[in-house]
Amino acid sequence: MKNVMVCVTQQRTCDRLIKYGHKLLGKSKGELFIIHVAHYEFKFLGNSQEGEALEYLYEEALEYGANLTVVRSNHVLETLVELVEKNKITQVVLGQSGGDNAENNFIVQFSERIKKNTEVIVIPAE
Repeated sequence: MKNVMVCVTQQRTCDRLIKYGHKLLGKSKGELFIIHVAHYEFKFLGNSQEGEALEYLYEEALEYGANLTVVRSNHVLETLVELVEKNKITQVVLGQSGGDNAENNFIVQFSERIKKNTEVIVIPAE
């Protein structure tokens, strides 16, 4: 069984990651999970754009038959690792931004933590 987790932000450009995850799952038995983890220090639904972004993610999840999970956590890495384990994820799809060292370091740390049972696929920035 294949379970695919797509890690997204609140940006509409995440639709390419969701489409990739959906294609990766294909007709396999399993589930598609769309995950957004928001750090407590960042605004969350504090303005209309964030509300629109959440609504957009919800609509994308419905369109692709995916489970949408939105979580607030001060420990984003730990939360993602826990979700991988809890949902028995076999592949994780992440987007890569334009070369931010902190983000690349996060991807390396995340990959190291889950590599035993889970493949990490990083989609280059457009």
